[in-house]
Amino acid sequence: MRKENFFREDAQNHGGKGKIILPYHQDFGDGRIWGLRDIEFIISIMRVRKLIFFGLISLLFSCGPVLRPTGVVYEDYPIAGSLPRDSALVKLMQPYRDSVASTMEEVIGQVSDRLLKQQPDCGLGNFMADALREMGSKKYGVNIDLAFVNYGGIRLNELTPGPMTRGKVFELMPFDNILLLQKVDGKTLKSFFDLIASRNGWPLSGGSFGIRDGRAVDIKIGGKQLDESATYIVANSDFVINGGDNVVMFKSIPVQNNGYLMREAIMDHVRGLTAKGQSIQSPETRVYHAR
Repeated sequence: MRKENFFREDAQNHGGKGKIILPYHQDFGDGRIWGLRDIEFIISIMRVRKLIFFGLISLLFSCGPVLRPTGVVYEDYPIAGSLPRDSALVKLMQPYRDSVASTMEEVIGQVSDRLLKQQPDCGLGNFMADALREMGSKKYGVNIDLAFVNYGGIRLNELTPGPMTRGKVFELMPFDNILLLQKVDGKTLKSFFDLIASRNGWPLSGGSFGIRDGRAVDIKIGGKQLDESATYIVANSDFVINGGDNVVMFKSIPVQNNGYLMREAIMDHVRGLTAKGQSIQSPETRVYHAR
């Protein structure tokens, strides 16, 4: 058998991919006779040599010192207007800043009164609850009896008289919370009123209540006393309904969800006031400490 036939490709019989054919013995013409077992033995030796090489490398690195952290060292870098400006970074960010500013600085309404985030009665939160109840009724096509705002979710401490911008609404409500509706029986609603009374009150629209000894008293909805046997349509955030702030009584009640963001509801409400020539004003007192 000649040396040139040691490997032969048979592309025709194997779909063009070729097949290696290795004879059992091969005479190289120099007195050496190589068989298949000889070649397999050489390949095995090469594999062992490779394993030994990588094993030595691993052993070399594993014999190094073991490093363990002994402490944490850090330094604060305050961000202040007195720091020098990075002109290259400013130039890089300028197009994005201009784009955001042109949207967020849009004036959508006017604020006439100073609205504060405070308890038990929260004028700022009551304004937000009014927006949710009005716009929720329009978007869902039903009459909403009550709307609540999670006190902790209000992210501004006040609204001052002046222009109301889109950016200000984002500061007030930065989360993408969805406005959801539920049909809630009066007994369950009473337990919710007691819960928020124990936390010194939450903003609401469509009702009022007093707080005495950490419980809700004189609860009125639409000007009438709460009827524990009645059913009410209540608007709340998905955060609250899903158990946020340890509000568990709503979790098992079916919800209506059309994806309407609470932030969008507030902006739509403000635009509606502007279209009617009205401004944002401080609502009446709705939550109080009863004697």
